Amino acid sequence: MQAGILGTGIYLPEGELTNEELSERFGVPVEELFTLSGIKRRRIAAPEQACSDLAIAASRQALENSHTAPEEIGMVIVATSSGDYPTPATAALVQKGLGIRAAGCFDLKANCAGFVYGLMAGCSMVSNALAPKVLLVGAEVLSRSLNSTDLNSLLLFGDGAGAVVLGPAAEGYGLLASEAGADGSAYDALIVEAGGSRLPSTRQTLEQKLELVRMDGGRIFMFAMRILGDSALRVIRKAGLTVDDIDVFIPHQANRRIIEAAAMRLGLPLERFVVALEDCGNTSAAAIPIALHQALGEGRINPGDRLVMTGFGAGVCWGSVLLRWA
Repeated sequence: MQAGILGTGIYLPEGELTNEELSERFGVPVEELFTLSGIKRRRIAAPEQACSDLAIAASRQALENSHTAPEEIGMVIVATSSGDYPTPATAALVQKGLGIRAAGCFDLKANCAGFVYGLMAGCSMVSNALAPKVLLVGAEVLSRSLNSTDLNSLLLFGDGAGAVVLGPAAEGYGLLASEAGADGSAYDALIVEAGGSRLPSTRQTLEQKLELVRMDGGRIFMFAMRILGDSALRVIRKAGLTVDDIDVFIPHQANRRIIEAAAMRLGLPLERFVVALEDCGNTSAAAIPIALHQALGEGRINPGDRLVMTGFGAGVCWGSVLLRWA
C-alpha cells in the first residue's frame, strides 16, 4: 500500500524575538544579523505554553484539512527535542488533548531531521497496515533551552509546530523513496550536555548553563552545506529520477545561506526551493512541515508534483524523502 500526506497544519506562537531586539542587546547591526541568517524574527511561545500545546493546535488544523476524525488515527508521533516532560512522551499529551482514544503514541528524537524520520516511520506503518492513519507532528519550544548570552543560537532558533496526517495514497503517489544516515563522531557539534544519565543536573551544571544548547556553528554550517545537497541527490537517484524531475525542494529551514549553498550544489535556481524562515526562524523538527504548509497555501505545490524534503541536525544526522503529491 502506498502512503502519503493527506493534510497539513501549523501553529506559530504570537510572541516574537526580532533582529532589532538582538541588535540592541548585542550591538550587531540589524542588516548584518539578517545577512548571517536570512531571519528577521523568531516566534516565541508564551510562558504558559508547552510543546504539547503547540502540537495540539497544529494537529487540529491538520485533522480538519485532511477531513480526518480523531478516531481514525492509529498512531501519534511527535518529533521533538523540547517535549513537555522527560517522561512521558509528549505524544501521549497530544493524544489526550485531541481525544484520540487508544492510538499508539511515541516521541521521536532526531532533532532537526525528526520530521523526515517520522514521515518514514509513519508511512511505513500505513503501508504495512499497522495503522490506518498516522498523526505526525514536529513541535519545538527551543527558546526555553537557549543561552541568553549566546547570539549564535538566539539568532537562529524559534518555537512552532507543524503537523501532517499520513494515510493511504494512490499507486505512484505519496512516499516514493527515502534515505537517511548519521555521523555519531560529531555528536558534540550541537549538544545539551547536562540533564541526562551521562551528566545529571546539579547546582554546578545549572550555574555553568550546561542544560542549555551549545552549538559549534562552524562545524554545523560546513556539515549542513554538504549534506543538504548530497542527501537530496541520493534520494532522487534512489527513485530513478534526476533533479530536473523535482518540482519543489523543501529543505530544513536552518539558515538561508545553507539553502543557497544547496541550490548551487544541485545546480538549481533558489526559486525551486521553499524558504520560509524569515518570519519564524529555525524551528528544528517543526521547520519542514511549517514550510510545507506555507508552500501549499501559496499555491506552490500542485497535484502530481514531486517534492524532496531534506532534514539535518544534531547527532549529526540527516534524512531525505521524495514524494509525489496527490
